[in-house]
Amino acid sequence: MRHLIFASKNKGKIFEVSKILGKQDFDIVSLLGIDLPDIIESGSTFEENAKIKAETVFNNLEIPTIADDSGLVVEQLDGRPGVYSARYSGEGATDKENNEKLLLELRNFPGKHKAKYVCVAVYYDGKNYFSAYGEIHGEIIKEGKGNNGFGYDPLFVPDGYKKTMAQLTIEEKNKISHRAIAFNELKKLIK
Repeated sequence: MRHLIFASKNKGKIFEVSKILGKQDFDIVSLLGIDLPDIIESGSTFEENAKIKAETVFNNLEIPTIADDSGLVVEQLDGRPGVYSARYSGEGATDKENNEKLLLELRNFPGKHKAKYVCVAVYYDGKNYFSAYGEIHGEIIKEGKGNNGFGYDPLFVPDGYKKTMAQLTIEEKNKISHRAIAFNELKKLIK
């Protein structure tokens, strides 16, 4: 069994990734309860931010580390919120505040609000570096629906579905999500 640290304190993300990677192959510990300096996500791409997180955690703890950076890319907003998805309405923003800002910015655009979720998952152990990419296309609806998931999930309806990501079960979501695609690919690279 591989022992890994997941460079995240996001409970929703930790739950999803633990389910994706499975307990039989990996023993995953998150950053919850671990005292580390704040990691500054200064990259201009999802991969740069994920790599910053993985390298920072590995350099502090010397434990093989997985990390990801993910976000929502909205066509009508020229790719925003993108790498700023978690802090779209400012540092420490809540999911509710980010969702409200997104809807406010989209209100003057006609038609469907095409979007995609993007995730880059990385592994770093001091010598080896692997990265994997995942995305899922869909659209943003005008009002949130569902209580599962986190982030923009209540507003995002994947292509081919009539439910938002927040209305899907964790099992349904982990079959199609950007994070599932990226981490399943990463799992193959690090096995």
